[in-house]
Amino acid sequence: MTTFRLHETPLREDWLDAYGHLNEAYYLVPFSDASWALQDRFGVGTEYFERTGCALYTLETHLRYLDEVRAPATLSIESCILGADAKRLHVGHIMWSGDSQCASFECMLLHYDTKKPGAAPFPEDVSGRLREAVLKPAPDWAGRSLRQLS
Repeated sequence: MTTFRLHETPLREDWLDAYGHLNEAYYLVPFSDASWALQDRFGVGTEYFERTGCALYTLETHLRYLDEVRAPATLSIESCILGADAKRLHVGHIMWSGDSQCASFECMLLHYDTKKPGAAPFPEDVSGRLREAVLKPAPDWAGRSLRQLS
């Protein structure tokens, strides 16, 4: 359907490595914050957790580093829903610094009931909103995996 720009953050000095680049570990921080914003956008964020005891847990991630990030910079995250089924949500993000795509990130999230505990289906209204928002066609980077070098 569409993409969302729900998160933007200035690059912090303590995120830089010895070479003055964004350290690889800190690429994940803005992506994680964007996932929280996306969850809020679809009504499955922290208020939902407090009300229902259900949360989204990360099962798997894939992060691609596309371009260096140097200070000063503002990181803008473009987010999308890549897929959804009864209990899982596939999310994608692209990190921008100015006009440059710096990284892509995708993750598989599991809808989990902390009160039972166990995986649980999304409520029907949430499931419907998520499925309507699936980006089609998916970006070419979505669903890729690493290959072993020969």
